[in-house]
Amino acid sequence: MSEPQKIIDDEGHFHAEDEAVDLSGTIAEGWAALALFWLLGATVLYQFVTRYVFNDSAAWTEEVARYFLIGVVFIGTAIGVRKNNQIQVDFFYRHMPAAMGRWLSRAVDVLRTAFFVAAAVMTLQMMLKIGSNTRMTIIDAPMNIVYGVCLAGFAAMAWRSLQVARIHWRRGYSVLERPESTIDDH
Repeated sequence: MSEPQKIIDDEGHFHAEDEAVDLSGTIAEGWAALALFWLLGATVLYQFVTRYVFNDSAAWTEEVARYFLIGVVFIGTAIGVRKNNQIQVDFFYRHMPAAMGRWLSRAVDVLRTAFFVAAAVMTLQMMLKIGSNTRMTIIDAPMNIVYGVCLAGFAAMAWRSLQVARIHWRRGYSVLERPESTIDDH
């Protein structure tokens, strides 16, 4: 067994090596959220420059930045669903019979997926109801663009939730039942 590398050697020199970065496991929603985040950053930077450097603030930047932030949240949430990182209380699972915990965790998987499907359906219904008549405040574009991003986010969350439920059902337990496990433990 090799000796672990020292960060600071005997002479006081600092040694550190970066690990190889592997982005092959990044899901499509991650790349979309990253793109929206960079667009948000560019918009806020443009707003800062026009306001504080040129003393002539671009009026559209605040509204567009808000919509990019909405997109980052709704698309980015699918990443959390895929990683199964939602807030959860596993206290009760430790004190209930294993069979009851198993069925309860299955119910959580079903209800989570049903919630995201219902949210996607209601978002679509709202989009159809308001049509293209509702416009953004400053930009002359339909609000359905923003709601469409929310719909895509809910659809991605529903799909990822279904995948997580499938993983739980195949391996016979969920993170609720075994909090020390992760979704990638197959």
